[in-house]
Amino acid sequence: MKYLRDLDDFSHTLHFQALQKGFYESYERMEDEDAIIFYLKQLAMIHSEVSEVLEAMRKEKGDDVVVEELADIIIRVLDFWAFLSQTHYTNLSLANAIVAKMEKNLQRPKMHGVLA
Repeated sequence: MKYLRDLDDFSHTLHFQALQKGFYESYERMEDEDAIIFYLKQLAMIHSEVSEVLEAMRKEKGDDVVVEELADIIIRVLDFWAFLSQTHYTNLSLANAIVAKMEKNLQRPKMHGVLA
């Protein structure tokens, strides 16, 4: 899965851009016990981007808007992983995790047991 090998580096590039734009200044100033709140906020922002895709589709804003919002989801997820990596929350490769999950999913039954 060569196409995923550069994903970790790309994620760090996205995170660097987010740092430059000030998206992590509040984290740099907070106490350790507030970190979980920051993590939850980042996850909520990912959820917010998913809602924006839903609204774009519901309001038929066009494929350009839908694809842009999908890009926002991916950017936020990659940025969040790079943040977790750089702050030593994890030392695992996101690219490797994606490949492992793809391989695991290949072994699962059709629809993974979902009925509808």
